[in-house]
Amino acid sequence: MEHLELQAWVERISLAFFGRPFLHRATFNARLRSTGGRYFLRSHNIEISPRQLDMFGVDEVEKIIKHELCHYHLHLMNKGYRHRDSDFKRLLAEVGGSRFCQAAPGVRRVEPYRYKLVCASCGTEFMRKRSVNVHKYGCGKCRGKLVQTVLDSV
Repeated sequence: MEHLELQAWVERISLAFFGRPFLHRATFNARLRSTGGRYFLRSHNIEISPRQLDMFGVDEVEKIIKHELCHYHLHLMNKGYRHRDSDFKRLLAEVGGSRFCQAAPGVRRVEPYRYKLVCASCGTEFMRKRSVNVHKYGCGKCRGKLVQTVLDSV
């Protein structure tokens, strides 16, 4: 699929599901790896990952386009266009867009926690994303000494 075909596809979806025209540019960006697409606030352009089209097909990319068009139309109407806003969640459910894109195989996902702290006194475990200076901080329950271990990354 070429950029012009994507542009026409986005314009069709915008008119059919939102009842408003898409007046900016939609392009493919092969550098997008962990995201299916993105909307630019300043230029109002949309970029879509061609990897999503290759791996998951037209239906999945259509959901991604609907997601990005929700950002686009709500931003231009001065409504809540962010993921956490109720306007965005409501419009996304109405048009049938996806909240998250599917994870492409081979793209490394970072585990949520990298460090585990264990209290030497009471045995309480704390999971952390960042390293902690165990000489400076102690257990939040008993003020005992902490022992930090690094968890294996996938």
